[in-house]
Amino acid sequence: MNERSAMNKTLYYVFDPLCGWCYGAGEAVATLNNTPGVQLQLLPSGLFSGEGARPMDVNFANYAWSNDQRIERLTGQRFTDRYRGQVLADRGQMFDSGPATVALTAVALTSPDRELEALKAIQMARYVEGQDITQLSTLVSVLRSLGLEQAAGRLSLHDEDLLVANCLRISDAQALLGQFGARGVPAFVLDTGPQRQLMHSSAVYSDPHAFLDQVRAA
Repeated sequence: MNERSAMNKTLYYVFDPLCGWCYGAGEAVATLNNTPGVQLQLLPSGLFSGEGARPMDVNFANYAWSNDQRIERLTGQRFTDRYRGQVLADRGQMFDSGPATVALTAVALTSPDRELEALKAIQMARYVEGQDITQLSTLVSVLRSLGLEQAAGRLSLHDEDLLVANCLRISDAQALLGQFGARGVPAFVLDTGPQRQLMHSSAVYSDPHAFLDQVRAA
Protein backbone atom coordinates (compact mmCIF):
# COMPACT_ATOMS: atom_id res chain seq x y z
CA MET A 1 0.00 0.00 0.00
CA ASN A 2 1.46 3.36 -0.93
CA GLU A 3 1.28 6.50 1.20
CA ARG A 4 -1.24 8.19 -1.07
CA SER A 5 -3.78 5.35 -0.83
CA ALA A 6 -3.37 5.22 2.94
CA MET A 7 -4.18 8.91 3.22
CA ASN A 8 -7.36 8.54 1.16
CA LYS A 9 -9.21 6.25 3.56
CA THR A 10 -12.52 7.36 5.05
CA LEU A 11 -14.12 5.18 7.70
CA TYR A 12 -17.86 5.78 8.01
CA TYR A 13 -19.10 5.01 11.51
CA VAL A 14 -22.85 4.42 11.51
CA PHE A 15 -24.21 4.54 15.06
CA ASP A 16 -27.07 5.54 17.34
CA PRO A 17 -26.48 7.50 20.55
CA LEU A 18 -28.81 5.14 22.45
CA CYS A 19 -27.12 1.99 21.17
CA GLY A 20 -25.36 0.22 24.04
CA TRP A 21 -23.07 -1.63 21.66
CA CYS A 22 -22.01 1.70 20.12
CA TYR A 23 -21.15 2.90 23.62
CA GLY A 24 -19.21 -0.32 24.14
CA ALA A 25 -17.21 0.38 20.99
CA GLY A 26 -16.24 3.83 22.27
CA GLU A 27 -12.59 3.16 23.07
CA ALA A 28 -11.93 1.46 19.74
CA VAL A 29 -13.67 4.30 17.88
CA ALA A 30 -11.57 6.88 19.75
CA THR A 31 -8.42 5.02 18.67
CA LEU A 32 -9.61 4.95 15.07
CA ASN A 33 -10.27 8.68 15.23
CA ASN A 34 -6.60 9.23 16.10
CA THR A 35 -5.21 6.88 13.45
CA PRO A 36 -3.05 8.62 10.83
CA GLY A 37 -4.33 8.15 7.30
CA VAL A 38 -7.89 7.36 8.37
CA GLN A 39 -10.62 10.01 8.44
CA LEU A 40 -13.49 9.00 10.70
CA GLN A 41 -16.90 10.19 9.48
CA LEU A 42 -19.81 9.89 11.92
CA LEU A 43 -23.27 9.10 10.56
CA PRO A 44 -26.22 8.75 12.97
CA SER A 45 -28.61 6.08 11.78
CA GLY A 46 -31.83 7.28 13.40
CA LEU A 47 -32.43 3.65 14.38
CA PHE A 48 -34.09 4.47 17.71
CA SER A 49 -35.80 7.71 16.72
CA GLY A 50 -39.10 8.38 15.00
CA GLU A 51 -40.82 5.06 14.39
CA GLY A 52 -37.89 3.33 16.09
CA ALA A 53 -38.60 5.02 19.45
CA ARG A 54 -40.56 3.15 22.09
CA PRO A 55 -41.81 3.41 25.69
CA MET A 56 -39.47 2.29 28.47
CA ASP A 57 -41.68 -0.48 29.83
CA VAL A 58 -40.56 -3.09 32.36
CA ASN A 59 -39.82 -5.85 29.84
CA PHE A 60 -37.75 -3.61 27.63
CA ALA A 61 -35.88 -2.13 30.61
CA ASN A 62 -34.99 -5.61 31.85
CA TYR A 63 -33.85 -6.65 28.39
CA ALA A 64 -31.73 -3.51 28.05
CA TRP A 65 -30.05 -4.01 31.45
CA SER A 66 -29.23 -7.64 30.67
CA ASN A 67 -27.73 -6.61 27.35
CA ASP A 68 -25.84 -3.74 28.97
CA GLN A 69 -24.25 -6.08 31.49
CA ARG A 70 -23.04 -8.28 28.66
CA ILE A 71 -21.51 -5.24 26.96
CA GLU A 72 -19.79 -4.18 30.18
CA ARG A 73 -18.26 -7.63 30.68
CA LEU A 74 -16.98 -7.67 27.12
CA THR A 75 -15.70 -4.10 26.81
CA GLY A 76 -15.24 -2.70 30.31
CA GLN A 77 -17.54 0.26 29.57
CA ARG A 78 -19.57 1.19 32.68
CA PHE A 79 -23.34 0.97 33.06
CA THR A 80 -24.05 2.25 36.56
CA ASP A 81 -26.79 1.59 39.08
CA ARG A 82 -27.67 5.26 38.76
CA TYR A 83 -28.41 4.67 35.07
CA ARG A 84 -30.48 1.63 35.95
CA GLY A 85 -32.45 3.46 38.65
CA GLN A 86 -32.90 6.86 36.98
CA VAL A 87 -33.15 5.93 33.31
CA LEU A 88 -34.30 2.35 32.87
CA ALA A 89 -36.71 2.57 35.83
CA ASP A 90 -38.29 5.83 34.62
CA ARG A 91 -41.57 4.81 32.99
CA GLY A 92 -42.15 8.35 31.77
CA GLN A 93 -38.95 8.40 29.77
CA MET A 94 -39.08 7.24 26.16
CA PHE A 95 -36.37 5.18 24.53
CA ASP A 96 -35.88 7.79 21.83
CA SER A 97 -32.56 8.84 20.32
CA GLY A 98 -34.09 11.65 18.23
CA PRO A 99 -33.12 14.55 20.51
CA ALA A 100 -29.54 13.28 21.03
CA THR A 101 -29.16 12.78 17.28
CA VAL A 102 -30.21 16.37 16.62
CA ALA A 103 -27.75 17.55 19.29
CA LEU A 104 -24.92 15.74 17.52
CA THR A 105 -25.95 17.26 14.20
CA ALA A 106 -25.74 20.69 15.84
CA VAL A 107 -22.16 19.86 16.79
CA ALA A 108 -21.42 18.51 13.30
CA LEU A 109 -22.56 21.83 11.81
CA THR A 110 -20.65 24.06 14.21
CA SER A 111 -17.61 22.12 15.51
CA PRO A 112 -17.37 18.98 13.35
CA ASP A 113 -14.01 17.93 14.77
CA ARG A 114 -15.62 17.61 18.21
CA GLU A 115 -18.63 15.44 17.36
CA LEU A 116 -17.06 12.26 18.71
CA GLU A 117 -16.22 14.07 21.94
CA ALA A 118 -19.84 15.22 22.20
CA LEU A 119 -21.12 11.70 21.52
CA LYS A 120 -18.98 10.33 24.34
CA ALA A 121 -20.21 13.02 26.73
CA ILE A 122 -23.84 12.28 25.86
CA GLN A 123 -23.27 8.55 26.36
CA MET A 124 -21.56 9.18 29.71
CA ALA A 125 -24.42 11.42 30.80
CA ARG A 126 -26.83 8.54 30.22
CA TYR A 127 -24.98 5.35 31.10
CA VAL A 128 -22.81 6.65 33.97
CA GLU A 129 -24.55 9.73 35.40
CA GLY A 130 -28.12 8.54 34.84
CA GLN A 131 -29.28 11.72 33.10
CA ASP A 132 -32.28 11.87 30.78
CA ILE A 133 -30.73 12.59 27.38
CA THR A 134 -34.13 12.48 25.71
CA GLN A 135 -34.66 16.00 27.12
CA LEU A 136 -33.31 18.96 25.13
CA SER A 137 -32.46 20.82 28.35
CA THR A 138 -30.14 17.98 29.39
CA LEU A 139 -28.46 17.90 25.99
CA VAL A 140 -28.00 21.68 25.96
CA SER A 141 -26.31 21.42 29.37
CA VAL A 142 -24.01 18.64 28.15
CA LEU A 143 -22.96 20.68 25.11
CA ARG A 144 -22.38 23.79 27.23
CA SER A 145 -20.25 21.78 29.66
CA LEU A 146 -17.94 21.07 26.69
CA GLY A 147 -17.83 24.72 25.68
CA LEU A 148 -19.91 24.01 22.57
CA GLU A 149 -21.98 27.16 22.97
CA GLN A 150 -22.80 27.59 19.29
CA ALA A 151 -24.12 24.03 19.03
CA ALA A 152 -26.06 24.45 22.28
CA GLY A 153 -27.62 27.62 20.91
CA ARG A 154 -28.74 25.99 17.70
CA LEU A 155 -30.17 23.05 19.62
CA SER A 156 -32.11 25.41 21.90
CA LEU A 157 -33.61 27.17 18.87
CA HIS A 158 -34.26 23.86 17.07
CA ASP A 159 -34.01 25.79 13.81
CA GLU A 160 -35.28 24.46 10.49
CA ASP A 161 -31.82 24.25 8.89
CA LEU A 162 -30.65 22.06 11.78
CA LEU A 163 -33.59 19.69 11.37
CA VAL A 164 -33.06 19.45 7.60
CA ALA A 165 -29.37 18.70 8.09
CA ASN A 166 -30.26 16.06 10.66
CA CYS A 167 -32.66 14.33 8.24
CA LEU A 168 -30.01 14.37 5.51
CA ARG A 169 -27.43 12.75 7.77
CA ILE A 170 -29.86 10.01 8.77
CA SER A 171 -30.76 9.44 5.10
CA ASP A 172 -27.08 9.12 4.20
CA ALA A 173 -26.58 6.61 7.00
CA GLN A 174 -29.61 4.55 5.97
CA ALA A 175 -28.50 4.56 2.33
CA LEU A 176 -25.05 3.33 3.34
CA LEU A 177 -26.51 0.55 5.47
CA GLY A 178 -28.85 -0.41 2.63
CA GLN A 179 -25.99 -0.54 0.14
CA PHE A 180 -24.39 -3.36 2.12
CA GLY A 181 -27.51 -4.98 3.53
CA ALA A 182 -26.51 -4.03 7.07
CA ARG A 183 -29.37 -3.71 9.51
CA GLY A 184 -27.90 -2.93 12.89
CA VAL A 185 -25.37 -0.58 14.43
CA PRO A 186 -22.57 -0.04 14.99
CA ALA A 187 -21.53 -0.48 11.38
CA PHE A 188 -18.25 0.51 9.79
CA VAL A 189 -17.85 1.13 6.07
CA LEU A 190 -14.36 1.78 4.76
CA ASP A 191 -13.95 3.91 1.64
CA THR A 192 -10.49 3.52 0.13
CA GLY A 193 -11.28 5.57 -2.97
CA PRO A 194 -11.70 2.84 -5.58
CA GLN A 195 -14.18 0.91 -3.45
CA ARG A 196 -16.22 0.74 -0.27
CA GLN A 197 -16.44 -2.29 1.99
CA LEU A 198 -18.37 -3.21 5.11
CA MET A 199 -15.93 -4.12 7.86
CA HIS A 200 -16.56 -7.07 10.16
CA SER A 201 -16.99 -5.23 13.44
CA SER A 202 -16.94 -8.11 15.94
CA ALA A 203 -13.26 -7.46 16.59
CA VAL A 204 -14.13 -3.96 17.80
CA TYR A 205 -15.15 -5.61 21.09
CA SER A 206 -12.98 -8.71 21.28
CA ASP A 207 -9.74 -7.29 19.86
CA PRO A 208 -9.79 -3.57 18.96
CA HIS A 209 -6.18 -3.68 17.79
CA ALA A 210 -7.04 -6.45 15.31
CA PHE A 211 -9.87 -4.30 13.96
CA LEU A 212 -7.49 -1.38 13.58
CA ASP A 213 -5.11 -3.65 11.69
CA GLN A 214 -7.97 -4.63 9.36
CA VAL A 215 -8.65 -0.98 8.59
CA ARG A 216 -4.97 -0.26 7.97
CA ALA A 217 -4.53 -3.28 5.72
CA ALA A 218 -7.70 -2.85 3.64
